[in-house]
Amino acid sequence: MRIEFISPCRDSLSWTQARLRIGSAADNDLVLAVGQAAPRHLLFESDARGWVLWVVPGAPHVYVNARPVRELALLRPGDVVSLGDCRLLLCADEAPDRRRLPQAVADQAHCTVALRAVAGPMSGKVVAVHEYLELGPRGRYPLELPRGESATLRIGWRDGRLTLAVLEPSARHGLRVNGNLVTDVVLQSGDQIGIGMHRFVVAAPGIKPEPEPVMPPPPAPPATAPSHAGTAWLIVTAAVLALGIALLFLVRF
Repeated sequence: MRIEFISPCRDSLSWTQARLRIGSAADNDLVLAVGQAAPRHLLFESDARGWVLWVVPGAPHVYVNARPVRELALLRPGDVVSLGDCRLLLCADEAPDRRRLPQAVADQAHCTVALRAVAGPMSGKVVAVHEYLELGPRGRYPLELPRGESATLRIGWRDGRLTLAVLEPSARHGLRVNGNLVTDVVLQSGDQIGIGMHRFVVAAPGIKPEPEPVMPPPPAPPATAPSHAGTAWLIVTAAVLALGIALLFLVRF
């Protein structure tokens, strides 16, 4: 996981451990200013569910995508965690344009795809994509941004894959997928699209990741040819056995 600081501005933090302790005390993994956090404020923990945010009892309220969290919350790349005047953007370790492409969908008309708004003015709405969907001034759903700005995004099918492209960019608000800046990218189910205060999660159960290539097993090593010494020993053993059998016949008859 990588954490970018929306405010205040400071270098991003990469974290690979199973736990991340956040607070103003010096022994935290991520130390914030006293005015931003309690000495022990948050704990990020990785388990079978993914990343889980735990609020330390007694710590001031925490917000995930502008929604208050009192005890715990499941996190996904692209979420914004706020405490005090500090805002943290959670980013996936792998950028969307560098991961394996999902399998192409042969029958796009029967592949159910929807956007679930989890933050922003459209929060709670589920929007079907169908053949394509435009978000922005020219589309059915405007994307209002601070300071009167707007942007236009298009989600649609290209060569059997669901893609996201910026038709009209915003000067101040970049488009992000799972926290990483993008302009044109192939989407997968579970991706989080973010621009300004808007957050959408892609729900596309019919889109499956490309299977990992199956490597053929290495060829078996050739059988080791017996050495000359081993061959001679076999010949001697066979001769001794033959001689013993002949002696038995002579004694018997």
